[in-house]
Amino acid sequence: MKVVLFCGGYGMRMRNGDSDAPKPMQMVGPRPLIWHVMRYYAHFGHKEFILCLGYGAHHVKDYFLDYRETESNDFVLRKGEVELQGSDIADWTIHFVHTGLESPIGERLRRVRHLVEDEEIFLANYADVLTDAPIDDMIETFRGSDAAASLLAVPPQAVFHIVDVDPSDRVNSIYPVTDMRIRENGGYFALRPEAIDYIPENGDLVGDACTSLAKEGRLLSYTYDGFWQPADTLKERNALEAAYRAGTRPWMVWEREPERTPLEGLVDEALGR
Repeated sequence: MKVVLFCGGYGMRMRNGDSDAPKPMQMVGPRPLIWHVMRYYAHFGHKEFILCLGYGAHHVKDYFLDYRETESNDFVLRKGEVELQGSDIADWTIHFVHTGLESPIGERLRRVRHLVEDEEIFLANYADVLTDAPIDDMIETFRGSDAAASLLAVPPQAVFHIVDVDPSDRVNSIYPVTDMRIRENGGYFALRPEAIDYIPENGDLVGDACTSLAKEGRLLSYTYDGFWQPADTLKERNALEAAYRAGTRPWMVWEREPERTPLEGLVDEALGR
């Protein structure tokens, strides 16, 4: 299944003054955020990626053109020749598509429509959010519906408190925002190509397409309460780095589960699993 990754934004909240790289190229361990997202999808057998490039496109291109397998794979150096004991991206297909410097997410998707319009379902992601959600379960739930789009719905991550105030300015109660019965968009999408029809020129995937589909009853959510971590700010990126170094990295599902092969995926689909 093809995976569209939006990786052309400026990422100003992540900017630390040391690099002009786009946010998905910020490092977590020896690899950038985008690699962690791609490796997650590849673990489930989804290995064809469409990178919607914009700001800092050369950073993304150069990284994969000069990809160093030895950063995350064991190897043997024998008589000056490297013998890899494993590979991350040897069986990946990656499309590099420049979708504009200022383009919003929806417009970037419109500009790669020709690469997904013949698919029954394709996946999309902001390329800067990590999770251990069972993406194949989300896909199969979506496949069995008449919805045109589905998104991962997660609890709010904010740590602030809600203050309930009455008309006389007396506080009735204070409670964490996480206690509210609300969900936020987790940034993991499953889409049918028709969803792109709901995006106007220079429009937005969520604000335009998903909002319109919700009004029609054709937007599905996959609610998930497990690990989900954005990297919108330096603080959040540093938290992911600390987790990586401590070995508490639940998003790296490939470290604890065998990778699914394309054949296993087809068998599961045939059996309705």
